[in-house]
Amino acid sequence: MKIKPTLLTLALSLIGVISLPSLAADNITAPNQVLILKPRLEQLIQTALTTDLGRDQLLIKSQAMRETSIAAASLPDPKLKIGFSGLPTNSFAFNQDPMTTISIGASQQFGRGSTLPLQQQKIQQQADTVLDQADVRALTVTQNMTQLWLELGYQQQLQQILRQNLTLMKQLVSSIRINYAIGKSPSQDLLQGQLQVSKIEEQLQANQQRQQTIMAQLSEWLGSRWLTQNTIIDATNTLHWQKLMQLMGQLSNPSERYQLLRHNPMVTAAETAISAQTTQIAISEQAYKPQFGVDLMYGARQASNMAGQPVADVVSAFVTMDLPLFTSNRQNRNRNAAKYQEQAAKLQRDLLLQQMNAKLDALLATRTQQQQRLNQYQTVLIKQAQERTKAVERGYKNGTSRFDDVINASRDELDLATAQARLTTDLSLTDNNLAYLLNSYDYQPHLTTFTANLSQQLGTR
Repeated sequence: MKIKPTLLTLALSLIGVISLPSLAADNITAPNQVLILKPRLEQLIQTALTTDLGRDQLLIKSQAMRETSIAAASLPDPKLKIGFSGLPTNSFAFNQDPMTTISIGASQQFGRGSTLPLQQQKIQQQADTVLDQADVRALTVTQNMTQLWLELGYQQQLQQILRQNLTLMKQLVSSIRINYAIGKSPSQDLLQGQLQVSKIEEQLQANQQRQQTIMAQLSEWLGSRWLTQNTIIDATNTLHWQKLMQLMGQLSNPSERYQLLRHNPMVTAAETAISAQTTQIAISEQAYKPQFGVDLMYGARQASNMAGQPVADVVSAFVTMDLPLFTSNRQNRNRNAAKYQEQAAKLQRDLLLQQMNAKLDALLATRTQQQQRLNQYQTVLIKQAQERTKAVERGYKNGTSRFDDVINASRDELDLATAQARLTTDLSLTDNNLAYLLNSYDYQPHLTTFTANLSQQLGTR
């Protein structure tokens, strides 16, 4: 009989022959004239950032703190005083006693030293910290979207492999059915082939379920409305990582590595928090300086003097000053507390860098092992599986191998093709985590644009 069970070779060839979908966005029109969108990864990330409520919340919070900083640098409102003094109780007349005055005045308190501008500086630094947290949120959104894209690309590639194997297996079963009808193949071969077809169909159903799960997870970042749109995502399980590859050579130098890690917005936020605590120390030192105030008072008098002439009005002016004489339990303690807070912020930054460096070491070690394993698949395992397939095929044609051997060889080669695709995806996921730590995604969001849009929506002045 002439049967060509070349399932393994054809299935494996999908890894090298089927080209990965392009990242370019295409818009296609179905026969019923419905526009179907095919977005790129960058477009999905842009949409996710635009609709991300968590990031918008941080941007609005930062803007609110900047408004607060302006208010914190302003002098307190002046106080107006209106009253009278020296009013005789026997007549309650304003013109009886020359000492009776009707007074109006104002008082103004000034800031202690440079406290007000320093408070404004501190709040602005805290606003910068929140803005850095918005950068962290944007980086997290980019990481999650990229991860889902790669996982979806793997599932779509696996679906293509399974479909190709299903088509070939059905052709094989059809040939066995013909040979069985003329008595050249046993019924066991036909049943085994049908069982293999059913298994592949079940794998395709499971694959479709996983793709739908990933699409649902994308709705967390893209919003639920996009699921109802005519959107087709042709994802990939590999990316170029151009910016990341340019930095890989610098990771062997410890000083350069830490410098690269400082580009992560998490570290930037920690640095800004340290600056805010340093400003707090300067604020605490202003408490050793006196605080001044001014009181002005104008008094009008209605009485006359002994000569019968109207007495002159009076003006009073005072300068108030508090004296920080007892500083041991207040000013000293506040300054010490501010210094401790600064040191704690520095330790928090150093701990963050230490943790990030450890993660970087682990990712680099994992990446090296993945590359070595992938090379093993490409140079050894795949070739061995192909040679075994050819040998089993020849043996089956010559009657020295059973059909079970053909099925097992087909299953092994399919498993190797799947494992290679999975390992390729895992390598891309490792690069994704590296890009997150080093803030080296090829796509970078623009925070200032979004901040301006949010200001327009809030109607700030």
